[in-house]
Amino acid sequence: MGARLLVSAGEPSGDLYASELVRALRRRNPGLEFFGCPGPRMIEAGVEPVADSSKLAVAGLVEVVSHIPRIYGEYRALARAAQHRRPDLAILTDSPDFHLRLARRLSKLGIPVIYLIAPQVWAWRRERIPSMRRTLSRLLCIFPFEPEFFARHGMNATYIGHPLSRRVRPSADPLTLRERFGARPGTPLIALLPGSRLGEMKRHLPALLDAVNRIRVARDATFALCLPPAFHGRAGLANFEERFRLASIQVFEGGSWDLLASADLALAASGTVTVEAALLGTPMVTFYKVNAASWLAGKALVRVPFYSMVNLLAGHAVVPELMQGQMTGARLAGEALALLASPSRREAMRAELEKVSARLAGSGDPIEEAAAAVEECLRGRQPAVAQQ
Repeated sequence: MGARLLVSAGEPSGDLYASELVRALRRRNPGLEFFGCPGPRMIEAGVEPVADSSKLAVAGLVEVVSHIPRIYGEYRALARAAQHRRPDLAILTDSPDFHLRLARRLSKLGIPVIYLIAPQVWAWRRERIPSMRRTLSRLLCIFPFEPEFFARHGMNATYIGHPLSRRVRPSADPLTLRERFGARPGTPLIALLPGSRLGEMKRHLPALLDAVNRIRVARDATFALCLPPAFHGRAGLANFEERFRLASIQVFEGGSWDLLASADLALAASGTVTVEAALLGTPMVTFYKVNAASWLAGKALVRVPFYSMVNLLAGHAVVPELMQGQMTGARLAGEALALLASPSRREAMRAELEKVSARLAGSGDPIEEAAAAVEECLRGRQPAVAQQ
């Protein structure tokens, strides 16, 4: 089956999922051609870049405003390439603000669109649903409750399972990993995960550093901070480098699965990393902070009882959520110290996280399920536009 596919992702997690899907499709059909808006993993998998994925990673309704010219430039480059090269199919992953606009353009060109990692319109921004129904051929869902929601709104949605459910594995046993991270016997190892975007890190690190200093006053602990690859030493984080050193925080690039697998506790920004922590059974405190205007605007649109996916999947509060004004060094330290002081509470949290992990596993390999769905569309078994 020879075909040309446009593939685009705007987040590190989307880059991971899309790259594995590209590799699975290449194994099945070596003649496929891929181009689009890739991250580094997608480029390694053989996706030809015509736009830059790193320029799309912005969080917050207000924060994005100053980046619009740059983002729009990437959108135009990708749209021009689609119009010129006429792919047989497009696979869009995450970044709904960018990709749903692109989907409308692709639909007008008659290009079927598969959305990998369905936009979370069940939580907020439901006004997007009519446009999604008109322009998306198929939604690939990673959470078990999503297909029923989308079906109610007239969309073709398939549950594939969470791609991380079969991929999150440490590289060694916990004892070996603890030695790697410098954790002394009997001393808790605390993982610090401030987020994958530069803006997130800059908003979260002041409170995290304050929490570290407060925890140190109360008890001995080892702290390890995990950054995405190629982030250490970046200009936007330069002001924090000396503070990491003074707080005796070890800084690592990549290796978040190893750190989570060996940590006694994680202080983690709400997002994909909390799902990884759940799959690895790591007790955690979650947090998130955006621009104040973004928070006020977004809060009015959110329709779910929790912000953390771990708590949403569980249906009740399994992990503490410290959002916006609640995310202070004092609150982070207080929640962390309470968990460290209570082995029974941490064990109870691990038991709940195991239930969440079980809910994330589909019947087969999620990436292979996604590849089968793409092949089905390429064979013409799916309509170019979902039924109205």
